Parts: sequence; structure tokens; C-alpha cells
Amino acid sequence: MTGDSYTYLPRLTDRLLREKLAGISAVLVRGPKWTGKTSSCEQLAKSALLLRDPDVYVRSMDAMAVQPSLLLRGDRPRLIDEWQLAPALWDAVISEADKAKGQASQFLLTGSATPVDTAQLRHTGTGRIARITMETMTLEESNESSKEVSLTALFEGAKAEGASSLSVEDYARLICRGGWPAVITGRSSGELAQDYIDALCESDMTEAVGAELDPVRAQALIRSLARNSAQEANNATLLEDVRNAGVGMSDPTLRTYLNALRRLSVLEEVKAWAPTLRSRTPLRSTSVRHLCDPSIAAAALETSPDGLLSDLATMGFLFESLCVRDLRVYARLLGGDVYHYRDKGGLEADAIIRLRDGRWAAIEVKLGGEARIEEGSTHLKALEEKVDSKKSGSPSFLMVLTGTSYAYTRPDGVHVVPLGCLCH
Repeated sequence: MTGDSYTYLPRLTDRLLREKLAGISAVLVRGPKWTGKTSSCEQLAKSALLLRDPDVYVRSMDAMAVQPSLLLRGDRPRLIDEWQLAPALWDAVISEADKAKGQASQFLLTGSATPVDTAQLRHTGTGRIARITMETMTLEESNESSKEVSLTALFEGAKAEGASSLSVEDYARLICRGGWPAVITGRSSGELAQDYIDALCESDMTEAVGAELDPVRAQALIRSLARNSAQEANNATLLEDVRNAGVGMSDPTLRTYLNALRRLSVLEEVKAWAPTLRSRTPLRSTSVRHLCDPSIAAAALETSPDGLLSDLATMGFLFESLCVRDLRVYARLLGGDVYHYRDKGGLEADAIIRLRDGRWAAIEVKLGGEARIEEGSTHLKALEEKVDSKKSGSPSFLMVLTGTSYAYTRPDGVHVVPLGCLCH
């Protein structure tokens, strides 16, 4: 790398982006800031309108007041970066798509926030604008996974076999570094996660909801979310946590701040899975919250790789966030999503991957240790027995996702897979 040049690291969404753009007029790539959305789109775009550039934004506002379609002039596909800064462009893109009679590969849009007032959008974009979500880089994308165990292959009945060179110390480093492309490619320092939090609290959250938010309250909430990563923490728990830190906050205020983080794609809420059970055991419906990248949680908790290694309980929760981030990306490529399972009998599974065709798999996350792996396997087998297979189907596979070295399939059929072996 020299000067401002850098080597583009391909993203798992690149192929999906090309395929969607080849079949529709426009594609919106959404997700948190600094995850590489613009860089990915620039690989395909032939012209661009970069609204995050202050000079471009000021010049563009003059055209917006007169004729928004003027900003769409340029070679196609044309990239409209951070379109939500000029929401009228959404309808302008749809209008241009209609004029082109559905011709594909017209526009690429990126957005790291939902517009404050979606009511000003006259069209949903259905049939004209496809949507793709991009997150921070997985271990497969950063080339830190051996890629020997494929999630796709597991759904097709494959056994697990492979070895990861990543140690517990490496996972502590990866949690704190995060999956930020700029850090992984060496274009930014390891302080990016703290810079991200500062930007969120000082300006981004306020901009996201169109109301002045207090940076101190925002910092306290992000720290509480970090402390409760991968746990069932409802709003009452977060409020008590924030108040115990000496920061006043009401329930309506909390909801406003949480909404800001959702609009910015910083807060990921893993919903509860509700299969049909053989018994009448009540299910728990509280979502499990994760910040979009584990490095944000580590920075909010003011910890380091050494700090995590001296507090393995906290590291376990943040390792689960790291795993869930990668699983979300891999599952989405298969047309699926990630849920969690918890019932009032105490049985749980950290991740349930459910595909659109109804297939599902259950995953427990364990940082390491034979006893913990055995515990996770026992929970998974108990869940398999509990689910009514006639109504909800049998699991395609059961997996304990670990921070250990070797991937293998146990005699009971449960796969034990290091995160550093997993790929899509």
C-alpha cells in the first residue's frame, strides 16, 4: 500500500450485488458506516455522486431545489452514496427506472441510516430497487478463516473437518480490532472503534432521529448495550444499568436513543425463534442484542485483548457477538436469518439459522473447554428432542461453534467447529 492506494478485499456480497444489479434497475446497499459499502459499489459504478463530501453536498442541494434528476446524470451504473442525505433522490431514481422501462444496471445507492421522515418517500421501491445488507468483514473475508467448514455444505449433510491456527489470544485481538475494512487493510489505526463511538454520540445519532441527543446519555447507553451483549436484556435492564452509572434517562428517552442506533444499523437485535414443541414449555420472546461489531462493545467497555483474556466471562459474550456477526452474513447468503432460542425451562441455543425453505440448524457458542463443548452438545440434543419435527422439521445440523483448534463431528452427530474454520 502506498499513498492513498490500497488493495480492495473482495466481499461476500460482491457476487450478490452483481447478480441483483444485472436483473433490476437499482440496488441499495445498506448497513453501518465504515463497512465498505462505497468501496464495494465503486467496483461496478461508472460514475458517482458522493454526498458525504461537503463540497459535493452543497453543490447538489442547488440542483435538488430545482430538478433532482440533474444529479442522476452520468454514466450508468451511477453510484449515489449516502442517498438519505438527499431523500428526494429515492423517488428520482425510481422515476428514472420507470423511464428506462426496467432496464437493469442503472443505479447503485448506499445508505448508512434510514431517513428521519420516510413519509416523504412516495414509493417503496418495490420492483425497482433491490436491497443488500453489508456488515463489517467476517473472518472469511479478512482471510483469517481456514474456510474448511462450509455452512452451505453442513446444510447439505457434510461432516466437519478442519483446523484453525487461531488461538484464544488471536480471538481477543480480533474482537478488539473488529471487522472494519480500513483497519484490516491498514488504512486506519486500531482506534477506529472508539472514533466510531465518538462520532455516534456527538453527531450521528442526533442526525439519525432529527433531534438533539445528549452525548453523555448516548455513551452510557452504548456502554450498557456492550455490557449486556449476547444477553436477554430488556429495556428495564438497560434503564437500570444507565441510571446506576449516574445518568438520568426515562423510558421514552431510552426508546429514542435505541431508535437512533437502529436507524444507523449499529444495533442488531436477534429475534427469538418460536418452533412448535412437543411439550407445553413456554418460550421466551425477548430479543438478544448485539452491537454491529464486537470492537464497538470492547471499546465501550474500555478493554483490550489483555483485558479480555483476564475476564473470560466478558470475552465469552463478545466472542458470541463475533460469531453471530459472521453467522448473519453467511446465513443471509443462503437466504436465511439468525434467531436465538430460549425457553422458560432453561434450555437455550445461542443461534438458530432458519432458511426460507424451512430448513434450520441450531448452534451453541462456546469459547473453549471440553466440559463447555459437552454442555453445548447436550443442550443441542435436548432441543432437537423438544422440537416437534412433524410441524417444525428436524434440524439439518447441530453445531458447537468454538474458539478451539480442530473441527470434527462427534459420534452423536453434533459438529464442533472453530469459528476460524467456518465459511459460507
